Amino acid sequence: MTKRRFDLIAFDWDGTLFDSTAIIARCIQAAVRDVGGKEPTYEAASYVIGMGLMQALAHAAPDVPAALYPQLGDRYRHHYFAIQHEISLFDGVLPLLADLKARGYFLAVATGKSRRGLDEALSTVALAGVFDASRTADQTAGKPDPLMLHELMAQWAVPPERTLMIGDTTHDLQMALNAGCPSVGVSYGAHEPEVFHALKPLFVAHTVAQLHEWLLENA
Repeated sequence: MTKRRFDLIAFDWDGTLFDSTAIIARCIQAAVRDVGGKEPTYEAASYVIGMGLMQALAHAAPDVPAALYPQLGDRYRHHYFAIQHEISLFDGVLPLLADLKARGYFLAVATGKSRRGLDEALSTVALAGVFDASRTADQTAGKPDPLMLHELMAQWAVPPERTLMIGDTTHDLQMALNAGCPSVGVSYGAHEPEVFHALKPLFVAHTVAQLHEWLLENA
């Protein structure tokens, strides 16, 4: 194997590893309707995926008063947990993670999900022991604040230049830029890849297979 470029690879969750973009967007729309707000478009609901929950809901529903944010969050969680069993990993994710694990990378998740939501997703047998660490938006600062990446890097004293962030939104890539880390974007999630280039990702993968191939050759 050629000399490794990175020691730590951090993945976003929704829209990057987990095929959940459409369901999350629909749950955001339903939650806003439930509290009497103007339903955001699918594009607007998709845009906020990756942010912390309350930050995302406030952005997607600017007409909803702050006093209703707790209710808005409760309605989102109600809709999401009712249908989360319908969501699965993208095809090819498990072999990708297994290959990276076998090559000795530290693997982490850096997500806008809640701790509860991520823990439920990671509790499956297929994912047991795959990730070495994770950070969620309710544990630390939400994206694009770099704090969750800083905390993950500090766990193993990995410098930014040897940390790679992989995500499907501008929030992910901006967080990496703010942390001084290289990034890779994926185009099959919440944001259109045309907006990624200003954030200087090393690569934009259009499928999990492309991401897998790039990582094995370049990481």
